[in-house]
Amino acid sequence: MKSQTELMRAEIAVERRELARDPEGERAELAALYRSRGLDADLADRVAAGLSADPEQALRVHVREELGVDPDDLPSPRLAAASSFGAFALGALVPLAPFLFGASGLVPAVLLSVLGLFGFGAVVAVMTARPWWLGGLRQLALGVGAAAVTFGLGHLLGVTVA
Repeated sequence: MKSQTELMRAEIAVERRELARDPEGERAELAALYRSRGLDADLADRVAAGLSADPEQALRVHVREELGVDPDDLPSPRLAAASSFGAFALGALVPLAPFLFGASGLVPAVLLSVLGLFGFGAVVAVMTARPWWLGGLRQLALGVGAAAVTFGLGHLLGVTVA
């Protein structure tokens, strides 16, 4: 995430230099972009000229249009790290929960893991306006696939669960 943010900042700096070096060429580039989106030539030129009048506004528009990012809202590596840590910690508790409450076999952990994978996938799907069952099945398939790869590697290396 930090590398991605640094890359975006570097690209924004390139765009800032281009705007300082050739403001007229950048204005023409913006006008061409708006023409390609359906504005007639005169209106595209006027919009580009209006947006290019303020260098900071011009930079924001060029960065959004050319790079597809909001220069005022770049991702935070710390927030990404903290949320990843929280999500992994919470996810790791799901298969461990039965053992914390006295279970001695793998069946309760496997069942809770399957329900957790499907449930979390369904919740994310609903939050992103996709079918809940499809999101649940997708997350379940990914989790089962990861578990199968882990089991397979453990088997190849001769590691067993006692």
